[in-house]
Amino acid sequence: MVETEQIGAVDEAVVDEAVVDEAVTEKSATPEVDEKTSGEVASDDDDDDDEDYLVEEGEIAGDYLEQLLDVLDFDGDIDLDVEGDRAIVSIDGGDDLAKLVGRKGEVLDALQELTRLAVQQSTGERSKLMLDVAGWRAKRRSELGELGADAARRVLASGEREELTPMTPFERKIVHDAVAKIDGVASESTGVEPSRRVVVVKA
Repeated sequence: MVETEQIGAVDEAVVDEAVVDEAVTEKSATPEVDEKTSGEVASDDDDDDDEDYLVEEGEIAGDYLEQLLDVLDFDGDIDLDVEGDRAIVSIDGGDDLAKLVGRKGEVLDALQELTRLAVQQSTGERSKLMLDVAGWRAKRRSELGELGADAARRVLASGEREELTPMTPFERKIVHDAVAKIDGVASESTGVEPSRRVVVVKA
């Protein structure tokens, strides 16, 4: 059983990772040059190496999660994939899996960070893998994308800024991405955790 202090540390690590992702999203309009590839064209071999590494990450994560499911006596099918620069690991099919999601995905976030740490212990490299359980994260991503797009359209029509409800860094990033797809509006984050929220304004 994981102690309260350990869960708190895991949650802080999850927030730190997501804050970085959100900051990157908010600066995505500024072109950046990768210092490691500046002046060079990435070869197909490099791409293959990257994908092989991500597949390895997924396999390590899958083994770790399979052992966890065995300990918990939960049923579930583990699916591995690669999307961009992340390994994607999904657990589906079990009736008890909702317990691994928790309230507003809090247990899922903690489990994702534990899985990343398990991968890092094996590879020596920090992992950015994404974990989903029972399709919760995919469904939440779709809901938040619609929420951001709807808010953007309302702001575009009225010209009035709109503040959304407080969200986690992961949720805010999805909303920022959705708003960025609509011309004439912009978004920013305001407030302090855990009450930090997205504000949509007319550009």
